[in-house]
Parts: sequence; C-alpha cells; structure tokens
Amino acid sequence: MCVVLDTAEVPPADRAEYWHEAVSGTFIPLDVSLLEAAPAPASLTSHRLGTVQVSVVRAGPQRVERSGRLIARGGEDHLTLALQHRGTARLVQAGRQVELRPGTFAISDAGQPFAKELAEPFVFTAFHWPRSAVGVSEEDLRVLTATAFETGSGTARLVAAYLERLSRAADLLEPCLAGRLATTALDLLAVLAHERRGRPVPEAPEVALATLARVKDHILRHLGDPDLTPERIAAVHLVSVRYLHKLFRFEGVTVARWIQRQRLDMCRRDLARSTAGRATVAAVAGRWGFVSASHFSRAFRAAYGVSPREWQASEGAGRPPGMSATRPGAGHRSAWISAT
Repeated sequence: MCVVLDTAEVPPADRAEYWHEAVSGTFIPLDVSLLEAAPAPASLTSHRLGTVQVSVVRAGPQRVERSGRLIARGGEDHLTLALQHRGTARLVQAGRQVELRPGTFAISDAGQPFAKELAEPFVFTAFHWPRSAVGVSEEDLRVLTATAFETGSGTARLVAAYLERLSRAADLLEPCLAGRLATTALDLLAVLAHERRGRPVPEAPEVALATLARVKDHILRHLGDPDLTPERIAAVHLVSVRYLHKLFRFEGVTVARWIQRQRLDMCRRDLARSTAGRATVAAVAGRWGFVSASHFSRAFRAAYGVSPREWQASEGAGRPPGMSATRPGAGHRSAWISAT
C-alpha cells in the first residue's frame, strides 16, 4: 500500500490547512505552521513495511510542534527517525537542540514535547514506528533521542545506508519480506544505542546483524513449535548457545523473552479478529506455541494489562481496553489522501 499526498492541485489559500491535516494524519497529532506567505506545493509518499511506516516528505519552510496537549490526543508510543536529504532542520527536545544537515539523521520521541523548524525547502525520509518494536530500554531511547547522527562512518553510516536502500525499495517489496527487512532496520538502531552507551558488541555489526536476522526469521517461521528452544535454534544455525545469547543482547532481552513477545503479539492479533468463526483462547495459545493455558494467561496480562478473554471480548464489541502502548497504528489518515 502506497499512500500519496500532493498539494500541487490544491489552491494556495487552502494548502496550509490541508498540509496540517496530512502531516498529523500520517504521523501523530502535530501543530504545523508554514513559513511562507504563499505556500509552495508539498508532497508526502508513505509505505507500510511491517511495523515501520516509511514516508518521503518534500515541502517548503515550516515549523512543527508537539505539545503536551497534542500528546494527550494520542501517538505518544511512537518514535520517528528523520533522515535529511535536502535543506536543514533544527530539532529541540528533552533540553537538547540539534541541527540536521543533508546526510544526518535524528530521532524524536512522540511521548515528549518537541519543536522542529525547517527554514528552507527540504526533503527528508521519515521512519515511524512504535517504541515497543525496538528492544531497547528507556535509557537507550534517551541516548538516541534528539541527537544528530553523522553518517560519514561507523554504525550511524550503516544505519543511514540501510534505511536509504529500504526506502528506495519500499514499493517493490512483498509485505512479508518488507516486515522482516524493517525489523532488521530496528535491530541496527538497537546496535547504535548500545554503541552510544559504550556497550561492547560481539563482532562487527554487519556480520552479527546478518546472523541475527537469519535467526529471527527462523524463529518467526516456527513460532508455533512449542519445542523452539535456544538449544535447537543454535544447532540449526551452527552457533553455540552462548553466542546466540550474545546476539540477542542487541535486542536488550533474552532469546526466550524475544520469542515470547512475538508469540504474544500473534495471539493478540488472532484474538482481535471478528467473532465469526473465532477460535477459543486455548486454541489460539496452542497455535502459537504456548503449552500451558495458565502460563499464557499470566504472560498476556503482564504484557497488555488485561486477560486474553477480556481483550477478545472488548475487541469483538468494538471497545478496545486501555492498551495504547501496545495497540498497532498511530494516527488516522484523512479521507482525501489517495491510496494507490
């Protein structure tokens, strides 16, 4: 799915309002002020790659703000990485002020107020995802937020190069492959956080992440196997269990914990499906590798704050419980944005 907005055909007098609605609908609730007397045409092209939304934004000078009032309206559980291609930007958040030039990138946290000013015509690619999709701690996120990353060398260069390639190929990828590649992009950001905090990595990021990506792909394809253990996973990939655990340090969790997160997410999605032909909670749990109903129920409540039955009942009734931190999606797209 590619979502495209282009204000070239919109009367100049109406462009500011349309653009404000487009930006807020695509990302999170924001205040957008155009800094031109006669707003130039602007465009926004978005693709969904698994949990990551990739959007190329081209527009004229403007200021974007995220206030406490807007945080209360939703989207606070999302992060956005902006990779600057043209023009400069100044981002202010969490007591920091950074300048973005072409070739640099920075991450903003939708759960905290921020302001971003782009004083000249610009182009950037935004990568927008739920914070729960990256296996890093809050301390790691604080290291990444409102920091200008130069991409001339090191891990930041690897991150930028990978994101650029992913963006260029977004409209050519099959959904399943797109989701896996997006997961690898988030893995790279976890590596960047580890590096910034001075943690050692087991080997060169390119090699370790390639292995980690293969391991995670294997896990995702065998989630329903209750015997999916670290020992079996390590044997399939011809590595030691010790090395497997070292790889998952990039995620900030153990192998077993990462597997459980994926299983819980798949169960949550299955339980949220329409009531017609709905499987029982026990059947859903068994389908995704849980052998103990009581263990599944405890793990589900610990992750999402409600029991599996409560989640299933509220979704079927159209009344989702208070689970904003784990609910998929961010804003609502405006009806006038065209889908192609």
